Amino acid sequence: MTLFKNKYRIETTRLKHWDYSSDGEYFVTICTKNRMEYFGEIRNGIMGLNEMGNAAAICWQNIPSHFPFTELGAWVVMPNHVHGVIIINNVNPNPRKDAINRVFTGNGNGGITGKYNPMGKNTLGEIIRWLKGQTTFEIRKNINLGFGWISRFYDHIIFGEKESEEIYNYILNNPWKWEQDRNKPENLWM
Repeated sequence: MTLFKNKYRIETTRLKHWDYSSDGEYFVTICTKNRMEYFGEIRNGIMGLNEMGNAAAICWQNIPSHFPFTELGAWVVMPNHVHGVIIINNVNPNPRKDAINRVFTGNGNGGITGKYNPMGKNTLGEIIRWLKGQTTFEIRKNINLGFGWISRFYDHIIFGEKESEEIYNYILNNPWKWEQDRNKPENLWM
């Protein structure tokens, strides 16, 4: 951990120097606050979604509606987390020049300092912010005022077909491994 204004801060888990609006497959895990099992239960290796789990699943399925440059790969809603693959395919290769970027640097990066600004840039972080916000809104509106996510999420950039196949198998088989993994947070990330 490093100090910022004399306070410790947690380092980013994002890959340094990677543009998270880049085309590719991203494996994502998002956990509920305090790992509360809000979304249902697993019986005989099959996830049974409750009302909150259905809300989370619907929001996940709606990602491409709100972010048309995305597709969904394998995904699963588990009792206290969601695993899924988000595929980014930005069809507009022209970098934007607008108020959010302030300065056009010619390489797709913007901002006053020329550093990458994730807002309005079709990034993985923007997608996850929307997903968490929309899911929280839907669940708190109708079901449970106490629902929440942890502030961060885990991501892994998928490189290559072999890695993609392993991750898809992991996601699809995750309900079968629930009993052995449920209380081992390190296993939530693969």
